[in-house]
Amino acid sequence: MKRTRSQTKESISVSKSESLTASSSKLPFRAKKIPRLPSSSNNNKNKETLIPEDSTPPPLPTPKPLTSTGEMELALHHLRAADVTLAACIDAFPTPHFHTHRSPFFSLVKSIISQQLSNKASQSIEDRFVALCGGPHSVGPDSVLALSAQQLRGVGISGPKATYLHDLASKYRDGLLSDSSILEMDDETLYKKLTMVKGIGPWSVHMFMIFTLHRPDVLPVGDLVVRRGVERLYGLKSLPQPSQMEKLCEQWKPYRSVGSWYMYRLVEAKGILPLPPPTSLL
Repeated sequence: MKRTRSQTKESISVSKSESLTASSSKLPFRAKKIPRLPSSSNNNKNKETLIPEDSTPPPLPTPKPLTSTGEMELALHHLRAADVTLAACIDAFPTPHFHTHRSPFFSLVKSIISQQLSNKASQSIEDRFVALCGGPHSVGPDSVLALSAQQLRGVGISGPKATYLHDLASKYRDGLLSDSSILEMDDETLYKKLTMVKGIGPWSVHMFMIFTLHRPDVLPVGDLVVRRGVERLYGLKSLPQPSQMEKLCEQWKPYRSVGSWYMYRLVEAKGILPLPPPTSLL
């Protein structure tokens, strides 16, 4: 059967439309996936676990100094109850007294000057140093930085100690340390800050914390006298190591400074406790 011209045109147009439809069904690029929105439960979960970047733990409270009213009485009561062996020392020796009238800066300067010197030699050099600064009230970071190493050597301060004094004064000048911030720092922070100063080591920091700041819970594990006192107190066969000191004196917390003070008295007495004063019968 022959097709008419109109039928032929009609079939051609149909075939063209079909071919266009087939080719258009095959896209020349990949279809993009539409991301799913997180559910409200996931959003809440993520919000709960977020931690602010600027969050910092609160600073530890600064302990009351032993010179605070009633603090020494609390310390002695605690130590007597916590350690029966130490209680004998407390009853045999007078009550500890902690007092100083020097500023923290002046005390640190004195600590550096007195290193590895006898008390007499240290005091002589300190007197000449104070006079060089212009008197006790003139001893400060600026006056120390104004002195050259040669001037400091002229009053008996060694070259290395002159460097230590300048480093301490520089840290005060730069704001890394100050008398007010030292008084406000907790024990751990203060230890880290002070041991950053050249010439100031753990022992110097412990002595400063006990005898200048009167911090109640300092155990100078590297102090030979305190170690000797602990050895005699507990009848040990040899000097205790720092780790052993920590364990033995754990029961003294939070008044290990007072316990250490009694170790000095015990060694001075050569391990023999003096008889307690007679009790009044009135």
